[in-house]
Amino acid sequence: MAQPIEILFLLPFFLLPLTFFLFKVFRSSKITQLPPGPTPWPVIGNIFHMGKMPHITLTNFAKIYGPLMSLRLGTKCLVVGSSSSAAIEILKTHDRILSGRHVPNAIPAKRSDLDKISMGWTSECHNEWRYLRTLCRTELFSGKVLESQAYMREKKVMELVEFLRSKEGQVVNIGELVFATVLNMLSNVLISQDMVNFEKKTEDGGIRNLIRGLVEAVSAPNLSDFYPVLGKLDLQGLRKRARYVMTKIRSNWEPILEERRKNKESGSSSQQDFLEAVLDNGLTNDCIHQLFVELFAAGSDTSTSTIEWAMAELIKNVESMKKVQEELEIELSESDYPKESQLLQMSYVQACVKETLRLHPPAPFLLPHRAIETCQVMSYTIPKDAQILVNAWAITRDPLIWEDPEMFRPQRFLSSDMDFKGNDFEFLPFGAGRRICPGLPMAAIKVPSVLASLVHFFDWELPHGKHPTELDMTEKFGVTLQKKEPLLLIPKARK
Repeated sequence: MAQPIEILFLLPFFLLPLTFFLFKVFRSSKITQLPPGPTPWPVIGNIFHMGKMPHITLTNFAKIYGPLMSLRLGTKCLVVGSSSSAAIEILKTHDRILSGRHVPNAIPAKRSDLDKISMGWTSECHNEWRYLRTLCRTELFSGKVLESQAYMREKKVMELVEFLRSKEGQVVNIGELVFATVLNMLSNVLISQDMVNFEKKTEDGGIRNLIRGLVEAVSAPNLSDFYPVLGKLDLQGLRKRARYVMTKIRSNWEPILEERRKNKESGSSSQQDFLEAVLDNGLTNDCIHQLFVELFAAGSDTSTSTIEWAMAELIKNVESMKKVQEELEIELSESDYPKESQLLQMSYVQACVKETLRLHPPAPFLLPHRAIETCQVMSYTIPKDAQILVNAWAITRDPLIWEDPEMFRPQRFLSSDMDFKGNDFEFLPFGAGRRICPGLPMAAIKVPSVLASLVHFFDWELPHGKHPTELDMTEKFGVTLQKKEPLLLIPKARK
């Protein structure tokens, strides 16, 4: 973050008149039937209780206050579900009422505009939201579309393999290279061209830094979210920063969009990609830009993080790495590279992906929901406009559900039918209900494809002769749960 949290949240104390007013609002609006939680401090509430790793903090609080608890962040009420039973209540039983979206103040577009052009940040699940979800499901994530694009994705994976062969014996940043591959998979689906060139922009993190910068600006603790009366002031400059980054990201496809519109008007357009589909459906430029930013941000960083974590876990767990290699050698006896259709049948590869998603869910709190009206959940009152979080990280490490929850054990999924498609509330890396991640079908294909190829074609070593047990597995909290230290490895081509 640009500034220490401690400095950011001392600001209200210098705004004495406002502080007195907010304190009165807080006292007068206190609801006695809220779920239990840690006692809030006057004015600032539980802000300082959250710490730098809130997913761990809230998991520990849940052990004291129960599976459904409440906190106060400034003037805003936060309700957190930390068990599978709480997740069922939030994402299934009361899904309609709790499916609103808490929109961070840092997002530069007006709320009224977002409701017309956004898929991820609409305030409620209204008709415009349903239309965009249906369009994406039909033209981007359907089984038919994904199958038709399999060759393109496999080609991008093999480009990664060939590049790594040229770097044999050298230290490479796995996260940056995987990000480039995943981004190019997505950009070819959206606009029929690569967005990153391995040779020219290898590991420079250019567009990845932009996307991550946008995610960090939107998810950073923001005074304007805790004290909405300060919203227009943008005291931390997060909205200004997000607007700048979004403009930079948009510049990657803006000329292509303009050219396609001209070709469409002249009748000379012949591309068969998602951009063509949205133009055929009459989407405005603003809607296309917003939709593409959301798709690139959600579809690239989360998959990259999952693959990086999976590789790190396999490096540390030598026996699991050997089992993956053995399965690939058996199943690929008649093929030069892992095809997506084959990977669906590889139970241990799929189990490794699931176990990675369990230990390192891409979004530890999913995305924040909002109560569109007051309701009762687990005998407690959830007030209208309360922010709702589901602590997926806590659920997938619950010892009442998972044996040895801190251990990387893919075999737990070999004898289990549990999946991540939103029906098993003990395992929700992609969420569930109305707001389930629409890109789940694509992620379920590209993550095992890239991972299997990295393992099948290369043996890996840590730099400087480090032993796998020395690999740093520290987390960095954000909307996506990343490795704090990038995964640096040395590839050695296998026969």
